[in-house]
Amino acid sequence: MTEPIQQPPFRADHVGSLLRPERIKKARSDFEKGLIERADLRTIEDEEITRIVEEQKKAGLQAVTDGELRRGWWHFDFLEGLDGVEGYTAEDGIQFQGKQTKSRAIKVTGKLGFTDHPMLEDFSFLQKAAGRHTAKMTIPSPSMLHFRGEIDSTVYKNEEDFFTDLAEAYKKAIQAFYEAGCRYLQLDDTSWAYFCSEEQLKQLRERGKDPEEMKKRYAETINKAISERPDDMKITMHICRGNFRSTWISSGGYEPVAKTLFEDLKIDGFFLEYDTDRAGGFEPLRFIKRSDLQIVLGLITSKSGALEEKEEVKQRIQEASHYVPMNQLNVSPQCGFASTEEGNLLTEEEQWAKLRHTVEIANDVWNA
Repeated sequence: MTEPIQQPPFRADHVGSLLRPERIKKARSDFEKGLIERADLRTIEDEEITRIVEEQKKAGLQAVTDGELRRGWWHFDFLEGLDGVEGYTAEDGIQFQGKQTKSRAIKVTGKLGFTDHPMLEDFSFLQKAAGRHTAKMTIPSPSMLHFRGEIDSTVYKNEEDFFTDLAEAYKKAIQAFYEAGCRYLQLDDTSWAYFCSEEQLKQLRERGKDPEEMKKRYAETINKAISERPDDMKITMHICRGNFRSTWISSGGYEPVAKTLFEDLKIDGFFLEYDTDRAGGFEPLRFIKRSDLQIVLGLITSKSGALEEKEEVKQRIQEASHYVPMNQLNVSPQCGFASTEEGNLLTEEEQWAKLRHTVEIANDVWNA
């Protein structure tokens, strides 16, 4: 077998978000009630992030994250920090299978830009805690502002100007994270999985959207956004099928988007969800022609605490290697453990067991 690679993504990796400790939940509730100051909340966040970073190291991971412990949402918190974007309380939440999130939405009310962002400071703290490990930063893909946001037509009269400014804002964001020391950045994106779902495509068309045009626009914008990243910065993308309280949104294999993702996007690696048959088979991986493109197979579910049979996971990795060489494959949980602050339905110890399990499987496969 091939030796472990020493640059991201790693043979054993993870998407990023982690279950919010009860101490964090209580502190956030106390802050919202005015019982503690923001500085007190941040101190507690700092302590808990330091703890969970050490737990990731103990699990054997080479890349560590802050678990998104300072966020309520995987996407809205970052997007609201962009110039020209505001958050607001919507009439309804996002609908998952049998569950709905709390009400939150975003809208573009001014010219998009990136002049500063609180998550730059968040990353700096993570990097110090990471030490000799790789500090991984996760942010939503630029696609998500268009996919989830409302756009004031008096600010942007045409989408061409909107996407131009969006790409430029992200270009500045990527450079700012690089200057802060980030060398491993992940873009999280649900839109590509929606394009694989007949049900979701129907809903998009009913809203007057053209999925084919959206795919084209999103690919162009992402490529523009990452076009000037430094050579020593790796940017990956997680294609998410929905992850809230252990439920999901979209089903369907990657075939409808495979060519665009694997041939057109200039991403360094993809985290693909493969924990259930809702994701289809590995056949779409045949579109991968680049020898430098890394694929992280999400074969470990983050939606429950039960550990997968090691031999079954190893067999699936072997199946994927029929389409992609082993030295371009990696393994991880299919998604984070808490895309929103509510988290999935498993315990923190089960979460750490899942990550240890991922590392053990990777060691068995690539160190044999």
